[in-house]
Amino acid sequence: MSSATASKNGFDVRYRTIDLVTITTLAVAVGVLFWAWGKAYGEISILGVFSYPPSVGLLGGPFLLAGVLGGLIVRKPGAALATEVAAAAVSALVPGGTEWGFSVLVSGFWQGLGVELVLAVLLYRRFNVYVAALGGAFAGAFESVYEWNAYYEGVFDTSDRFAHLGFFVLSGAVVAGVGGWLLVQALARAGVLDAFAAGRERVDEV
Repeated sequence: MSSATASKNGFDVRYRTIDLVTITTLAVAVGVLFWAWGKAYGEISILGVFSYPPSVGLLGGPFLLAGVLGGLIVRKPGAALATEVAAAAVSALVPGGTEWGFSVLVSGFWQGLGVELVLAVLLYRRFNVYVAALGGAFAGAFESVYEWNAYYEGVFDTSDRFAHLGFFVLSGAVVAGVGGWLLVQALARAGVLDAFAAGRERVDEV
């Protein structure tokens, strides 16, 4: 790795064409998932399945998946954030869009930033299941705090807010974090990620 393509901390900061193509592909695939889950989310909420309103945070995990996948696969600064925001944009552009319109771009920013910060603190050097879970948890935490003000201002009291935070963090860690890591492992075993370190490692990180 030349000094022109690496940071002083040793990680590669240059984006290859395949990195950009992969971010775009992930964004489209997961963006459609976001759109579909958004429809299901609305139906579940209408049915009143969650009698304790803050527990709706348990449904948030799938919305955090793109950032975790982008970060674990591409492993470069900005990849997690770019994948999450792009996936949010796709979900808004699918015919019919989402009930939240283009405000999902704001959510995508905060969700992706949560994953990005975890990877940045670790200098983009560690990508095991614990890091993935932590990234998903931070994405959930950032999104929860955003939603307190965007959707639940005057609705949640202090205890509700922290309960919502806890539920969102749990869903982010398990669904987006561990689930995203397992998906990356499956793709690596299938040979889909051979152009990436995640595909070449061949041994599950624990």
